[in-house]
Amino acid sequence: MLPVLYRAIGTAAHALLSAVLPVLHFTVPGWETEQRLGRYQCDFARAGPLIWIHAASVGEVQAACVLIAALREQIPSSYFFVTTMTRQGRDAARLRLPQPVRCELAPLDMPQAVRRALREVRPDVYVCLETELWPTMLREISQAGIPALLLNGRLSERSFRRYRLLPGFMAELLKRFSAISVISEQDSARFRQLGAEQVQVCGNLKYDLPAADAGAMREKYQRLLKPDGKRIFICGSTRTGEEELLLPVCRRLRQETAGKLLWIIAPRHLNRIDEVRSLLQEAGLDCKLLSECAAQGRRKDIVLVDSLGELADLYALGDVNFCGGSLVNKGGHNIMEPVRWHRPVCFGPFMQDYQDAAELVLSAGAGFQARDANELAEQLSALLHDERLHQQTCQAAERLAAAQQGSAQRQAELVMRELQTKGRV
Repeated sequence: MLPVLYRAIGTAAHALLSAVLPVLHFTVPGWETEQRLGRYQCDFARAGPLIWIHAASVGEVQAACVLIAALREQIPSSYFFVTTMTRQGRDAARLRLPQPVRCELAPLDMPQAVRRALREVRPDVYVCLETELWPTMLREISQAGIPALLLNGRLSERSFRRYRLLPGFMAELLKRFSAISVISEQDSARFRQLGAEQVQVCGNLKYDLPAADAGAMREKYQRLLKPDGKRIFICGSTRTGEEELLLPVCRRLRQETAGKLLWIIAPRHLNRIDEVRSLLQEAGLDCKLLSECAAQGRRKDIVLVDSLGELADLYALGDVNFCGGSLVNKGGHNIMEPVRWHRPVCFGPFMQDYQDAAELVLSAGAGFQARDANELAEQLSALLHDERLHQQTCQAAERLAAAQQGSAQRQAELVMRELQTKGRV
């Protein structure tokens, strides 16, 4: 009953939108109703398969970029049509993806719009990223004989509870996918409880970083900075207002380690170096720039990173790491960078831009999230003084990093298998 009602509402909405299309075109800037109604005017002169990848917004676009790179390695003749639900996502896709990848807004989930889009695009396979479940799209794709895959799937506890209220509807929806790839075992269990079949855990596309020698990278920066037995506290990608919050944290750690602490600060924006240096001086603290340490040797126990691209590798040196943009409301930064080097990572409450990474790290036991600077100090203190906890967290980070490696390759192989079944490669 519910699917029938959903389609009926979609059909009525399509008729209404079509009637007011000329008015919307001139009165609602940016609505772009033509694309929402599946009118793309596609003319793909293609020799290879066309893969339609749907990404909700900017976060999923990042995953799409990784997947397309992996697919191009396996299928050089492939073509890509990428859709998003938001204009921000579409603009990000157009900026990040190379030509001739076509990036447009997704059609609204109405039968007429979806059918028209499928006639114009004529995909060989449809890939849905994360958990963008559109009933009409999946139904029309299934009826058209186009294989659909759900890749990089994730399902929060909140979404899972909501979907469980519609067990039959969700089971029917998920069975339309020929394959489902999810990020974690927890996601797999939730999808299976909803009735999904052909589920496998492949890790997260966005954090599929190549394996690296953590020990060698740590030795590289030890030679540069010569910590001389000091514990190393790295604060990366710090934002305005965050260093003030971190000052008492550092003071506590210095006191607890009897002054044997090397504090490394990497502001997110290099134009803030002088601002952070002045803040430290006002607090009675001397510092050196990383570039000065490289040229003259480290002579202070506070180092400011003043070069681009250094932080991602420098995290390997940290006994404890804090990832900025999270104690102040800036959405957080990539906490998987310290994890890559098998190091613990701590972060604040504001992680809305990297919530998926936060869930991965916390569920794996590879780091800690603090509600404020006081709780951050408690967490860092525990890591520095409890060697068993520190080792357990490092080992958890190592396992988590390993679980993400090869994710893009594994998920690209699922697409490749469907195309082979159709005889398109």
